[in-house]
Amino acid sequence: MKMNFLTSSRVRWPWQLLLVCLLMGTALVGCNSGQEAAPDGPIERQPVRGGPVLLREDIALRRLTAVGGGAVRLELNPADGALYYLKPLEGVFRLSLEAESAPELVVRLADLGVEGVPAGMTFGPDGALYLVLNRAPGPPSTQATILRGQPAGAGYDWQILAQTEPYPASGTNFDHLFTGIVLSPDGDWVYVSSGSRTDHGEIQTNAGAFPDTRETGLTSAILRLPADAMELSLPDDQAFLEEQGWFFADGTRNAYDLAFAPNGDLFGVDNGPDADYPDELNWLREGRHYGFPWRFGLYDNPQQFPDYDADGDVYLSEDFVAVQRGTYRNDPSYPAAPGPFTDPIVNNGPAAAQYRGEDGQPADAAAEGGVLNSFTPHRSPLGLVFPTDASLPADILGQGDAFGAFLLSWGSAGGDLSDIGQDLLLLQLTRGEDNYSAIVTQIARQFNRPIDAVLIGNRLYILEWDGDGNIWELTFD
Repeated sequence: MKMNFLTSSRVRWPWQLLLVCLLMGTALVGCNSGQEAAPDGPIERQPVRGGPVLLREDIALRRLTAVGGGAVRLELNPADGALYYLKPLEGVFRLSLEAESAPELVVRLADLGVEGVPAGMTFGPDGALYLVLNRAPGPPSTQATILRGQPAGAGYDWQILAQTEPYPASGTNFDHLFTGIVLSPDGDWVYVSSGSRTDHGEIQTNAGAFPDTRETGLTSAILRLPADAMELSLPDDQAFLEEQGWFFADGTRNAYDLAFAPNGDLFGVDNGPDADYPDELNWLREGRHYGFPWRFGLYDNPQQFPDYDADGDVYLSEDFVAVQRGTYRNDPSYPAAPGPFTDPIVNNGPAAAQYRGEDGQPADAAAEGGVLNSFTPHRSPLGLVFPTDASLPADILGQGDAFGAFLLSWGSAGGDLSDIGQDLLLLQLTRGEDNYSAIVTQIARQFNRPIDAVLIGNRLYILEWDGDGNIWELTFD
């Protein structure tokens, strides 16, 4: 694939590579070509040659279209019933489901009126389009802008909802930037994910521009902003953001996807570091801290402890960039953990529950009769959607106190764990006193870097980032 570059005054950022970093947790070496074995018992079918393998009898599959590789978001516009997908270097495309027509480019980057590369997208009930952009205003800083586009004829009237002040970039693959965005069910608030600037809380100076800098007031957090705001200025100051009611939750490394469940609870997926610690699904609540960078899953980050020796760390693999660069090391100035932390949801298996044991060997929590908080390391979960349509099978909707969710996996880029994702999971979530637990089942596999999903009635649309950029339609009888 040809690598494209966008230029900002004095610095060039390889944006396609950067977006891959956002998704994969920065592991950029050769990808494992294996696939997790299908669970015992399911019917395996591959209705479309070269397409995904289905593991339920009640799924029909067709390739809706191919949009070319590199699309990162897929959304339903409730105002017109069409699908929209985002290509960061081109713009937003409309795809009608009622007429077999070619996708239409409806938003060009030049239309937006601000510099930046879009990484997040969502729609309001009135068809308003919200975009999250990141740009390099000049080395060594970065800046995020949240735009709101009101429908206006064949296009949009763009307004700046909020914009950060320039804040320190690390100048590494670990700049996860602003990505996921979702509108609250009542339409009053916009929730936005700001990713970390480090892999695991290490010092990243950006060639000396920011001495002794780890995370900052704007990074590794979930922000909540008024959906009708105009030109809010977001300083790199957590205390100020908290005073304004804009700082919602802390300690998220890379919550690439956010979604509200049918009961109104907010969930976010989170990609773990360049070490064999779990990826997470979190029930996001105001004022909570989700552990980053002091904890991954329920594992303490060992770099915070004075006796840490990376040479004996069984959770490290040379497949991953942070390990190759020596960022896992004894770190006497590592700050003390603030605590308390909120646990990720509990995965009861049978799928996506592999982990690295203390002896350094791969293991499977579900096969051992245990649990994992939340998923096999490096799966890179995303594409979280919640089914609500009554025509769906009962186990997908959820029964009793449980409700269902679909979750994709972008897939691992290294390591020796056999569960590398690139699949579709069904989660049956049950809420406890202060957390959720889930039964997690693999229902389709062998996608090509799936990256986002939209559920319309009993039809699930899955966008692939790689290859031809297929959009698959899975219909549940």
